[in-house]
Amino acid sequence: MPSGTAAAPQPDAPKRPQRLPPSERAPDEGGESFITAVLLDIPDDGEFVHLIDCGHPPPLLLRPEGVTTLSTRNPAPPLGLGELAPVIYEVQTFPFRPGDRLLIYTDGVIEARDAQRRFYPLTDRVTAWQTERPAVLLNHLRRDLLTHVGHRLDDDAAMVVVERLP
Repeated sequence: MPSGTAAAPQPDAPKRPQRLPPSERAPDEGGESFITAVLLDIPDDGEFVHLIDCGHPPPLLLRPEGVTTLSTRNPAPPLGLGELAPVIYEVQTFPFRPGDRLLIYTDGVIEARDAQRRFYPLTDRVTAWQTERPAVLLNHLRRDLLTHVGHRLDDDAAMVVVERLP
């Protein structure tokens, strides 16, 4: 196709999704109509990470000298709640040097409770294994979390480790 020529829409091509007006949306049947998210941009040519927080638990920065919570100054509301007020997605930048790791996790991890209804102390627990390889660290945390809750989670739980390679 010559440069500058627009392609004609194909009859079978999916149409762009359109947002329904509130009056035409299905009623909420008791489920959640929002989702928390953390968006990360880790440039290949820098030693930093850009982060936007949309109501999600903040990532943990793991370094040999300790664990730091990457809390943003002004987190945005969870996705799906933007109709309630104007939303500003503020990008914050944090150092992310070779050898650094980020632990990203869902609220199901930190809201998991033991038999005495105590929350799982992720930040305290991760310090014991923070220098382990990512797969080993995640295996330790998974076993420890399941032990904490008596091997039965009441919510979904996910954890991912991202490591900045030299």
